[in-house]
Amino acid sequence: MPLSPSTASRQPLHTRCVRVEAFGRDDGLWDLEAQMTDVKSYDFPGRKGLHKAGDPVHDMHLRITIDADFNVLAAEAAYDAAPYGTGCSAIEPSYDGLVGLNLLRGFRQRVKERFSREAGCTHMTELAAVLPTVAVQTMANRRRTEPQPEDVRPFQLGGCHALRLDGPMVKEHYPRWYVEPTG
Repeated sequence: MPLSPSTASRQPLHTRCVRVEAFGRDDGLWDLEAQMTDVKSYDFPGRKGLHKAGDPVHDMHLRITIDADFNVLAAEAAYDAAPYGTGCSAIEPSYDGLVGLNLLRGFRQRVKERFSREAGCTHMTELAAVLPTVAVQTMANRRRTEPQPEDVRPFQLGGCHALRLDGPMVKEHYPRWYVEPTG
């Protein structure tokens, strides 16, 4: 269901699109490829003259390769458009610093620590933050088809409001892990 219509007259100014695709590889690993694009709906003065409406202000890409345990084995960043050109894109090699992190173990906090302020690109770091949930979505069906030990709670339980342990979805679909609400 979409949002309700706005009650105020308004004009578009800025559009940010984030797209992430996940790929299963022949070697048993997975690639997540993320792209962030920012465009303005108006012309404005830029570093090299007039920046035209609809031309990307940012167009950046981030690819990581992960294993079945969500460990980052490879990372690559690239820019097609950035407001300060090579001043921005010079940071690309730094994002191989994602290698060695685990998407499910404090990933967002570690990314913030490694790439805060001058050590990274605000937008590339923000793009990296979407990767854990995309990885979980990518692996969800794979994990469902593999036999899971009966004494291990499914990883998604307790991870969001709908799958809270004392909620109706867990009671219906995962009754073994359901806990009565307190208070």
